[in-house]
Amino acid sequence: MPGKFCVSLTHGKDNTDKATVAFVIANASVASDKETLVFLSTEAVRWAQPGFAEGVHEEGFAPLKELMANYAKAGGRLLVCSPCFKRRKLDETKLVDGAFIAGGAKLVEFLSDGAACVSY
Repeated sequence: MPGKFCVSLTHGKDNTDKATVAFVIANASVASDKETLVFLSTEAVRWAQPGFAEGVHEEGFAPLKELMANYAKAGGRLLVCSPCFKRRKLDETKLVDGAFIAGGAKLVEFLSDGAACVSY
């Protein structure tokens, strides 16, 4: 199934249930051969930092750290909102696999040809 799919995530540890489900959906998308992008904004930019997902495990799902690692191994990418990341004074030199920092224009470019997007 060719095409593109985006998952937009705004939650960090304030709602680990939504964060977990976002990565479950992202894994399903990348497994379906969709070019998949997870857009991390506001508090979700913290997931791009190594170790932040440590210990997050919602009942009924794989641990979030495992979901994120599987997503990256499958070729999934994490677009990290640059202004959100900078506002939180996070370390740009330390990012999880598959993550890159960019502005909103990269998201618009990805979505511009009609890519579906869900938000959590």
